[in-house]
Amino acid sequence: MQEESNIIGQRRKKVQEWRDAGLEPFANTFHPEHRISELMAAYGGLTGAELDGLGQIFSLAGRLVLMRQFGKASFFHFQDDGGRLQGYIQRQEVGPEAYAFFKRLDLGDIVGFRGSLFRTKTNELTLQVKDFILLTKSLRPLPEKYHGLSDVERRYRQRYLDLFVNPEVKGVFRARSRIIRLVRDFMEQRKFLEVETPMMQPIPGGATARPFQTYHNVLAMPLYLRIAPELYLKRLLVGGFERVFEINRSFRNEGVSTQHNPEFTMMEFYQAYATYEDLMMLTEEMFGRIATQITGGRQIDYQGHKIDLTPPWQRLEMQESLTRVGGIPAALVQDRQALVQLALEQGVTLRPGEGYGRAMAKLFDLHVEPKLIQPTFITGFPVEISPLSRRNQVNPELADRFELFIAGKEIANGFSELNDPDDQRQRFLKQVAAREAGNDEAHFMDEDFVRALEYGMPPAAGEGIGIDRLVMLLTDSASIRDVILFPQLRPEG
Repeated sequence: MQEESNIIGQRRKKVQEWRDAGLEPFANTFHPEHRISELMAAYGGLTGAELDGLGQIFSLAGRLVLMRQFGKASFFHFQDDGGRLQGYIQRQEVGPEAYAFFKRLDLGDIVGFRGSLFRTKTNELTLQVKDFILLTKSLRPLPEKYHGLSDVERRYRQRYLDLFVNPEVKGVFRARSRIIRLVRDFMEQRKFLEVETPMMQPIPGGATARPFQTYHNVLAMPLYLRIAPELYLKRLLVGGFERVFEINRSFRNEGVSTQHNPEFTMMEFYQAYATYEDLMMLTEEMFGRIATQITGGRQIDYQGHKIDLTPPWQRLEMQESLTRVGGIPAALVQDRQALVQLALEQGVTLRPGEGYGRAMAKLFDLHVEPKLIQPTFITGFPVEISPLSRRNQVNPELADRFELFIAGKEIANGFSELNDPDDQRQRFLKQVAAREAGNDEAHFMDEDFVRALEYGMPPAAGEGIGIDRLVMLLTDSASIRDVILFPQLRPEG
């Protein structure tokens, strides 16, 4: 820390000296006309003789990341948003005063350059500097002398350093942007309308989760950051939009881990006159198409696993999975009291209003989910843990619902929608009773949503897809923090 403090002091002294001499160390008078990636693409294949024959001056700007200074000439590397390039500056070319000034620059400084391209004796494409201007003086030294930023906590906390020190990180976020664009294109090609719904809601709904609460001073009312856009999107089905989707930010006041961030991105969509089975096929097609465009095929590598996204994907009912994958005897799974007892013995906490369904789901989390490496749809969810899903007509104890698991992670959740307002009201009332008994993740009563259903919502199916986890999968990222630019962290110190 003392060494860094000394470096900062030296750099601030330079700033003051330059200002005293009439030089501005934070200039905004240079406008680069070229990017390094463009030069590499257009001229990277030319020979030295061909470069000499161009007779063209290029203007670029970037951050100094490496310097090798000699008496009358210096080599350096600088990088911009598109890549990294070597530069060469000579005293006789720029003049003794300018060259002396350049030698006082530091790694991390952002500089504008004008010059021509040539190849060195080692055949490296290089910018021969004709003139330059300091655009931004870096007051702090680059981490670890630019050998890399290895402290994971610091990488997440100071993402701005992570991005220019570790180029592969920038590649992950370029891929994320492209994945979101491909998701949007896929939905729009299928005639879905992209919409926006409230992020601050008077009644949080659409998922079983603890919300963040705030307060609106003028309206004098509490508001909640949304945990899901579901109930608003289904109101749009009532209003006559038959296919809608939203790529949304949602917020859940829960734990932080390699798989969870309190603020996250998902895509929710709803399709009238469809069932959850239709959405399973749509999801297979979507993931396969996006994977092909991002990775080149439907077979991908993720954290040492070879994952095949070629449809059809495996389908298992939850009870069946507990036996086939989790190793719990079928007779025990079918015995409601015995399964609840097993869950309690294995540390599952059952909150007010929860019983067999919750026990089944938590045992699934413990014994099945981590083992579902290849894409697998789990169906046959108990209605008890599916308060917004349509009942199965053959077995009304179960919901017409699926969850998708890949690489041991839940990636998507979908179901045929409950559009019977009376059934929905009764399920809300059960949730309210559970909340009043102490379950702070249970649903609130939403009278306006029930009223909307009373006007008539067409039969429909809906699904939520975790965008962050999809990006993790397609970029081979182990932690959700690797795919969120600014993940939530504990305060420093």
